[in-house]
Amino acid sequence: MSTRTKYLLVEKIQSLSPIEQEQVLEFVENLQHKVAKEPTKKSLIGRLANLGINISKEEIDQARKETWNNFPRETSN
Repeated sequence: MSTRTKYLLVEKIQSLSPIEQEQVLEFVENLQHKVAKEPTKKSLIGRLANLGINISKEEIDQARKETWNNFPRETSN
């Protein structure tokens, strides 16, 4: 967080009533709690790692070749 942002936050919070400052504090604490509970995001590979699927580059290349082998191509007349 930049120094400017910190300054602006403090300035705005100080301009609030004590009750509103308490509400801001509760909001920030709730936000921190929510962020702490969120699971970390994994990549697709990370999410599928527990499935034990191991596909080699050669297998992928072969599947691509089979898939695209009969793909219609435009022919010039």
